[in-house]
Amino acid sequence: MQADLAKMDEILIDRLNSDVALINQMSHYIISSGGKRLRPLLLLLCARATDYQGEYHHPMAVVIELIHTATLLHDDVVDESTSRRGQKTANELWGNAPSVLVGDFLYSRAFEIMVEPDSMTIMRLLSKATNNIAQGEVLQLLNIKNADVTQEQYFAIIERKTACLFEAACKIGGMLSNATDETIYALGKFGLHLGSGFQIIDDVLDYESDPETMGKEVGDDLAEGKITLPMIYALKQTSGVEHALLKGSIENADTSHIDDIIAILIRVKALDYTRKIAEDESQKAMMALNILPESNYRSALSLLCELSLKRTA
Repeated sequence: MQADLAKMDEILIDRLNSDVALINQMSHYIISSGGKRLRPLLLLLCARATDYQGEYHHPMAVVIELIHTATLLHDDVVDESTSRRGQKTANELWGNAPSVLVGDFLYSRAFEIMVEPDSMTIMRLLSKATNNIAQGEVLQLLNIKNADVTQEQYFAIIERKTACLFEAACKIGGMLSNATDETIYALGKFGLHLGSGFQIIDDVLDYESDPETMGKEVGDDLAEGKITLPMIYALKQTSGVEHALLKGSIENADTSHIDDIIAILIRVKALDYTRKIAEDESQKAMMALNILPESNYRSALSLLCELSLKRTA
């Protein structure tokens, strides 16, 4: 896929150009800061796996990356983050106001590009996905420092906040190819389950990895008052002093006892449980690929399910 990704990057850099110097400076900094390009890669792979022969898969992959990057810019402002991927965030370097406004620029540039295939179906899908992401972020914000979040509520948040863009990317690959409705639906299911599993592993790594590997501090989610699946499970498995420690750390966004918290998570097997849930999502994603004919592209999509479980960052 190197040629497809190189073409996508070429278009991405070209479309980021603006006669406003600060926009150029900030957007190029963010785009070149070491992102995985996973979401646009999914679109490209799904297009290839359904035998797309046109040219629109590259600009549409750019749209997906621009939307994702805009959400990161806005997220970092909301979370008051100072580092991402081991580098200073844009809001740390330039301030909150420029970060929000350049995020808006990336969103609007994405919408400029998405009209090019002249497909109302694709535009409707991306508009809905972008709206769902915003709703997911607000839903997460409403549950900051809420120790009573359930596993079902957690899934409702991550499906909107993360998985829906994976779903949209995969569906667009099939839509560009004029694949059957059944195939497009299956690709969407693949993306939704892969995206959910990807986010769940992210939430494990927040307690399991290290700053050098992750590019952020251990327990960052907890420091922001976010309750994720490991903590949701651990709260159900503990009582007394341990339960009070976990609940208090969430309600006060307190990481001062992070070593004790991680020890509790390990003791009650919360991280193992969370990984098992991610594996279940990955298996559902791989099953959805059965609708596709055998090809290197289908194999690559399947491999991404495995790699998403094994990653350390």
